[in-house]
Amino acid sequence: MPCLNLSTNVSLDGVDTSSILAEATSSVASIIGKPESYVMVVLKGSVPIAFGGTQEPAAYGELASIGGLNPTVNKKLSAAIASIVETKLNVPKSRFFIKFEDTKASYYETFAFIF
Repeated sequence: MPCLNLSTNVSLDGVDTSSILAEATSSVASIIGKPESYVMVVLKGSVPIAFGGTQEPAAYGELASIGGLNPTVNKKLSAAIASIVETKLNVPKSRFFIKFEDTKASYYETFAFIF
């Protein structure tokens, strides 16, 4: 299950977060080649971030996936997510950083509760 965590120092008040979540989910799924139903996206705003010594708009992302990541895929993901962050949050691509982690399935557990 790919999980994208995005944090930004930009306030999300008045921002259409649904469109960011939907676009990020779609991009991650299509680029990695996994169903959208497996993709999780977490978006946090108003996070104190200094990048390059300033607190101008910036964002940080972490994308963990069980397989599917490699240098070519990571480059495509980086470009797609940076574009979303720039377009939807007005964070310049030069002020966005993302870390990729290709992990083993044994490191994750999904819980389903049946009532």
